[in-house]
Amino acid sequence: MHCDIYKFPKHSEMYVYIARPDYPNDTDEIKDWLGVLPKELRQSLGEAKFLMHLDLAETKRLARVDIHEVMAKLDAQGYFVQTPPSDVLLAQAQARMKESQDNRYD
Repeated sequence: MHCDIYKFPKHSEMYVYIARPDYPNDTDEIKDWLGVLPKELRQSLGEAKFLMHLDLAETKRLARVDIHEVMAKLDAQGYFVQTPPSDVLLAQAQARMKESQDNRYD
């Protein structure tokens, strides 16, 4: 199974895997691969940056997620969202809170 992986500068360490079931036969025309994402999710993520193309059949394991879970989600819904570890999420929330407080008193 082939997929493309995107990252989002607005969300550190969040990655979205997009299924490419017809790869390489789907490369003739430019397509919005992120169109499979629900509208609200896509809007909240901000601008995507292509990171890499990956053949999961050739990959034994992934760094932070179970490859079988990724493949199941890609089959079922066409995408998989890899969220940051909880310690990173906490640090991001604290930074946003501090920035919000700093902006409030400027």
